[in-house]
Amino acid sequence: MPPQPRSGTRKPSKDHTSDARLLTEAVTRLRRSLRASIRTDYPWETLPMAQVELLQVLAEHSPARISDLATRQHLAASTVSGLIGQMITAGLVTRDVDSADRRASVVVLTDAGRAQLTAWAQAHERRLGAALAALGDADRDTVRAALPALLRIAEHLDDTGD
Repeated sequence: MPPQPRSGTRKPSKDHTSDARLLTEAVTRLRRSLRASIRTDYPWETLPMAQVELLQVLAEHSPARISDLATRQHLAASTVSGLIGQMITAGLVTRDVDSADRRASVVVLTDAGRAQLTAWAQAHERRLGAALAALGDADRDTVRAALPALLRIAEHLDDTGD
């Protein structure tokens, strides 16, 4: 029997508003569950989500200026600067001179930062892997079939968010 939406929600239909509402609820619940479980199941994990997200951006776009990171994350430069300061202290990133403009500085992901990000991703993969394994074959197949469309939604949101 396929899982039913939580009470108070409607079943998916051709109504895009209803589908968007259910997808929002699913993504929100997944993020909240992962955030809570990572601290319970993996107590070594202490990175705030804002720092994890900056590490993820730096893994794709390093080196980067603080202003560029702020733009990508839709945060104030002062907020990003504060987070970067904490991450420098933790050894996750360094600040270097921008080779294109020696007057400016860039943030670079360190090997320790990359290792921390990898450990974070692997912990989430283990957690999600266990949840997927608990599903029946039909539900796992449904999730697998939905992944390309979910990634296209994320790309669309990335394209329209900048």
